[in-house]
Amino acid sequence: MSDFSEKLYQIIFGADTKWGKLFDVFLIFMILLSIIAVILESVESIACKYGEILFITEWVITITFTIEYIVRILIVRHPFKFVFSFFGIIDFLSCLPTYLALFVSGTQGLMVIRALRLLRVFRVLKLNRYLSESSYLISALKASKYKISIFLYAVLMIVIVIGAVMYLVEGSAGGFTSIPRSMYWVIVTITTVGYGDITPQTTMGQFLASIIMILGYAIIAVPTGIVTSEINRIRKEKEEPLAVCCPECLKEGHSGDSRFCKYCGSELCIS
Repeated sequence: MSDFSEKLYQIIFGADTKWGKLFDVFLIFMILLSIIAVILESVESIACKYGEILFITEWVITITFTIEYIVRILIVRHPFKFVFSFFGIIDFLSCLPTYLALFVSGTQGLMVIRALRLLRVFRVLKLNRYLSESSYLISALKASKYKISIFLYAVLMIVIVIGAVMYLVEGSAGGFTSIPRSMYWVIVTITTVGYGDITPQTTMGQFLASIIMILGYAIIAVPTGIVTSEINRIRKEKEEPLAVCCPECLKEGHSGDSRFCKYCGSELCIS
C-alpha cells in the first residue's frame, strides 16, 4: 500500500487523526441531510414546491457516497471481504436506487431504501463495538424460547376463547361480525392498544372487556420478566469468578468465560 493510500485509509477507516475526525463529521452531516431529504420527499406539498432542490441534493449526496464507496474498495486490503460485509452491502444499497431510477421506470418506490444510510452512523461513530452487548439478549431469547412458546400458546388460547365468547355475547350489532374479527378486538385490547373501532355494548361484554384490560398488563409483564431473568443469569455466569487457579502465576479471580489467565496469559486448566 502506497503512502497516499495509507493516509486515505487512516482518514476513512480511522478517527484518531484530525482529518479522520473531520471526515466522520462530514459523513454524519451527509447522512442526516440524506435522511431529511428522504423524509421531505414523502410530503407532497414540499415535493411539488422544492422537488428540483431535493433532486439536486439527492444526486450530490449519492455521488459523494458513491465516490466514498469506490475509494473504500480501492484502499482496503481485502476488497471482496468489504464488498460483502454488512456495511459494504449497506453502502451499495444506499446508492443503488438513485441510479436505478435513471434506467428503469417504476423504481421510485425503491428510493426509501436510501433510509438505510442511517445505519452508516453505527460505523461512523464506531458504535458497532457496543453491539456485542446484544449477544446477551440473543442468548437470553434462545434460553427462554420454550417458556415464551408456552406463554404465547396460552395467550393464543385466551384470544380464541374470549373472541368466541364476545362473538356470542355482542353479535354483529356491536361490530363483532365474526370470530376472527372478535379475536382481532381481543388482541387489540389485551395489548392495551385500544383502537376503539370495535367496542362492546352489552353489560356482559363490557365486563369481559374489563377483565381482558386488567389481564393485559400481566401478559405484557410476563415475557419481559422471563427474558430479564435469563439475561441476569447469563451475565452472572459469565462474570462470576472461576474457582480456578492459574498453573503459572497461581492467581485466581478469573471471569466465568475466561480460558486464559488475565494476569500472565497462560491457558487455564478448565475441565
